[in-house]
Amino acid sequence: MSLLTVGTVAFDNIETPFGRVDYAIGGAASYITLAASYFTPEVRLVSVIGEDFPVSFLEELKARGVDQEGLQIKAGEKSFFWAGRYHNDMNARDTLDTQLNVLADFDPVLPARYAASEYVMLGNLTPAVQMRVIQQMEKRPRLIALDTMNFWMDIAMDSLREVLKEVDMLIINDEEARQLSGAYSLVKAAALIHEMGPRYVVIKKGEHGAFLFEGENVFFAPALPLLDVFDPTGAGDTFAGGFMGYIAQTEDLSFDNLKRAIIYGSAMASFCVERFGTERLRNLTQDEIQQRVQRFVRLVHVEV
Repeated sequence: MSLLTVGTVAFDNIETPFGRVDYAIGGAASYITLAASYFTPEVRLVSVIGEDFPVSFLEELKARGVDQEGLQIKAGEKSFFWAGRYHNDMNARDTLDTQLNVLADFDPVLPARYAASEYVMLGNLTPAVQMRVIQQMEKRPRLIALDTMNFWMDIAMDSLREVLKEVDMLIINDEEARQLSGAYSLVKAAALIHEMGPRYVVIKKGEHGAFLFEGENVFFAPALPLLDVFDPTGAGDTFAGGFMGYIAQTEDLSFDNLKRAIIYGSAMASFCVERFGTERLRNLTQDEIQQRVQRFVRLVHVEV
């Protein structure tokens, strides 16, 4: 079924202990749509880019079935740009430069058929933009998932709380969950976030895996141990794309299926970190994905 994705399509300069790339294709929506396209054929993109963005990447997305009618291209303007440097442990990074460019006045406008999308993934953007998308839906989607970050909690908490009332699922990392809830325990944090609106809470812990909470139901999936991690940029968005893509494919919102979606999202994220930017996500095969999922199954399976 259809998955509507709203987020950034951007350029990234990335520096890690393993090297550096300049003007790599990045942005939350790039990672989300690439990952989701391996699961569902109806991925709809809402974003904005400048005329400097390479047509070749848009053609790649088109070849993968990503619908771009909702992608705005601003003539004479530049695309969103971010530059960052990761520390040796890869768990922390410094932002070196952020240029909003076309994102500064982004007003998402949904094409008419997008407004009936069954599943929605609201990537990390201002709460006001996320709310604007929700308000354009012609009927209640089966699942609305939202990503956010500390920055919006610092400067737009009231708006963020209003959006949280309208979504079914929040996907954030452990630091963000603690800031949003004011609780250190992630179990308590999830319970407090449930009270803000979301029925489901997914808390990512980077290289340590991810939690799924639905009321008293809790599931945890570890991250896959990898020989090399080159670049964690976009891993969280890739996780979200794989997770939501699998849900849109299966159309099953049972807790057991959400657990499977966590495994598929984690598998996609494990590919992402093996190369810089979106490079690894652009040429996967279904056999590779299934083999990676089975590695997760072997990792977590135990007879007691």
